Amino acid sequence: MASGARIILVVEYDGTDYHGSQYQANAPTVQAEIEKALKMLTGEEARIKMASRTDAGVHARGQVAAFDTGASLSPHEFVNGLNHFLPEDIAVKEAFRAVADFDVRRRADSREYCYFVLNSPTRSPLRQKYAYRVEGELNIEDMNRACKALVGRHDFASFVASEETAKQKRTVRDVFKAEVVRDGDMIIFTMTASSFLPHQVRNTAGALIKVGQGRMTVEEFYDLVATGSPGLAGPTAPAAGLCLERVNYPVTFEGDAA
Repeated sequence: MASGARIILVVEYDGTDYHGSQYQANAPTVQAEIEKALKMLTGEEARIKMASRTDAGVHARGQVAAFDTGASLSPHEFVNGLNHFLPEDIAVKEAFRAVADFDVRRRADSREYCYFVLNSPTRSPLRQKYAYRVEGELNIEDMNRACKALVGRHDFASFVASEETAKQKRTVRDVFKAEVVRDGDMIIFTMTASSFLPHQVRNTAGALIKVGQGRMTVEEFYDLVATGSPGLAGPTAPAAGLCLERVNYPVTFEGDAA
């Protein structure tokens, strides 16, 4: 491998014990664990970049990360080597050699998140770690009718937590998909967009649950999307139910896969 190669990783993690994906000086993060593993594997102080930022307690099945290295290891060796040093709740699933200027964040077309709702009158010790339990049957048809308001280009200011956040960030986003499906007692809300605002998916899930419970009408949900006033959506659904499923790119990664 040539000196200064860029390596792309596809990473899965259980976010329960982490304060999010991005590095924080005084808290455990996914980024810090991967960088620590890279240091042990290669001896290099590598800084990784992730395609999508996940909050504390949020999980990922298909996070994408990139770093530059001078190590003469194949993608397959990076997968095996990093997994040897990483904790059990983080795993590298694939690795690719990419062109030097490949930006995993800017080159992404979209990110896909799923929010899992356990719609059950009784708790599930095996599943509640990765889902939000809601008692009382939810109306999936109304939730999907509400989802249609999300698709397209909209100002999603209503789905950020505060006016201060709205001022700091451009709140217009392109949403390509928003739907709710039921699989037994598990309800899965899927949302695919160009990018997301802080807590946008969890605030959307909270509002959709209200629709499913009959506490908000479909028309009121449409008004919520149209209003664009920060802090209106919610309540913010718990982090445990949210998972970054995949990051989509216009082309496949160049070079060799693990």
